[in-house]
Amino acid sequence: MSGHILIQQPGNAVVTDLGRFRGPRFGLPVNGALDQYSARAANILAGNADNDPLVEITALDFRMKAQSDILIAVTGAPLTLTVGGRPCSQWEPVSVRAGETVAVRGINRGLRAYLAVHGSVEAPTLLGSCAPDTVVGFGLQLKEGTTLLTRRSVGPVRQPYFDLPLFRLGLERPDMGQELMVDVTDGPDVAEFGDSAELLFTSEYAVSGRSNHIGLRLGGELPERTSSGEVLSRGVPVGAVEVPSREELLVLHRGRGVTAGYPVLAVVTSNGLDVLAQARPGDKVRFRKTTVAEATSAHRRSRAQLETLRESVNTVFGLLGIGCRPQWQDLPVAACS
Repeated sequence: MSGHILIQQPGNAVVTDLGRFRGPRFGLPVNGALDQYSARAANILAGNADNDPLVEITALDFRMKAQSDILIAVTGAPLTLTVGGRPCSQWEPVSVRAGETVAVRGINRGLRAYLAVHGSVEAPTLLGSCAPDTVVGFGLQLKEGTTLLTRRSVGPVRQPYFDLPLFRLGLERPDMGQELMVDVTDGPDVAEFGDSAELLFTSEYAVSGRSNHIGLRLGGELPERTSSGEVLSRGVPVGAVEVPSREELLVLHRGRGVTAGYPVLAVVTSNGLDVLAQARPGDKVRFRKTTVAEATSAHRRSRAQLETLRESVNTVFGLLGIGCRPQWQDLPVAACS
């Protein structure tokens, strides 16, 4: 049986998923949740598939009212979570009764939080994804009074069940400090910078207030190209660290265009992108060099942690009679179609 959620204070929240993986072949950004690890964890804790639609809350306070019994999980940046006025914990399932208000307040460290609802929420899709796209004007706009339809309602669950050790796995969480360490691999144009490429790893950069989901602008000392040749526009990956002629690094994130014409000095790892997703204006960023093999190993460790969490959630939810979809989705494009 489906349920309803009434948005009372949307802030900067949007409904999204892991991204539009078929988008780049059609010239569209992949978009989707910027902190992919936290988004996956929220959905797993709510008993959903990794790529199910969920709410991404950026910076501002958010409030909604459950109009039926639901089960939620909130991950991402540290914050104050209350349900019906009572404090609740992040990074674990929370039972919400019909009529109770869920409030997310005080995101002061980090920038983004993720709220998943068991059974997920209904949202329109484009190329198999509900992720908003500002270029084509697509996405579910949350406003005061918006009603979200949940795919499934859940009867009230006694909270002590969620205190079981099965949920205390010590999950790695994205760095929320004011000085962030971000791993990168060599980019395709690293040779054009000669010895000055090392500046990327010895300098500190400040996050500009002009940063957004398209990319981060980082002020600081820039490495200099030894070549003066023009860089032709070409395909660039999410995470590309571009060095333009002015005094800012550009780090492309999930809303980036699929082509660009600046030299690419480095590429941020998938785990590093999750760290940057939580970077606030004024935060300090340092880069650390890694190899593709090391980055791949770190990514696999993170995914293994999430898989262990899913197995634990499935066990507890099964004992409680709460249905869930335990599939692990390495190619999540079909999950939101």
